[in-house]
Amino acid sequence: MPLPDLDDLIAEVDRTCATAHRPGGQEQPDWLALLTSAAHLSGQLQALAEDLVEDYVEHCRMHGVSWTDIGSALGVTRQAVQQRFHAPHKRYGPETMSGELRAAMTHVKRAAVQHRNNYIGTEHLLFGLTAEPNSATRLLESAGASPAAVHDDVGARLTMGASQAAERIAWTPYSRKAIDLAEARSTAAGAAHIDCDDLLVGLALVGRGVAATVLNDAGFTP
Repeated sequence: MPLPDLDDLIAEVDRTCATAHRPGGQEQPDWLALLTSAAHLSGQLQALAEDLVEDYVEHCRMHGVSWTDIGSALGVTRQAVQQRFHAPHKRYGPETMSGELRAAMTHVKRAAVQHRNNYIGTEHLLFGLTAEPNSATRLLESAGASPAAVHDDVGARLTMGASQAAERIAWTPYSRKAIDLAEARSTAAGAAHIDCDDLLVGLALVGRGVAATVLNDAGFTP
């Protein structure tokens, strides 16, 4: 697939900018409007590039590739790549979560440890969310999906690793996106804490990863 060159991008900015050319046939285009459109397009390209790299970091972590090797592939140090792709920010500590979500996170961590996984993926999150009744299982039921069936399905997809899972296990990029989306949903609702149903919707909205596949198979859509 050929990448767009600069001329292609300039043409796209000119095409999508509604006020690229001033009315009345004046020769001077609206440069500020064009700059705004160019900045918007640049942002979209940067976000797409970030998603591309995160997708492959996700797969590397799932297949046991070390942070050191991932950093080498990206031309940065292990510390730098961990800061960029490691666990969610501290604002996602227990104090930001509802009681039900804190209980679910216990099941999430246990699933990763028991399967010797050195990461927390979307599959671990969905497994924990459906381990016992909470707002996520109630949301699934209201959508016509069986929480027990979802739990069994995602549980069957958990694979054994070789890691001696430590206290701090890295969250994959998809899991980080899911918790970001969950926080946005909680904030929009004016809630004081992120709840289980927020994270369930976040997992579905990510659209990638094991959890999104299982939820889609179960007929659950955000």
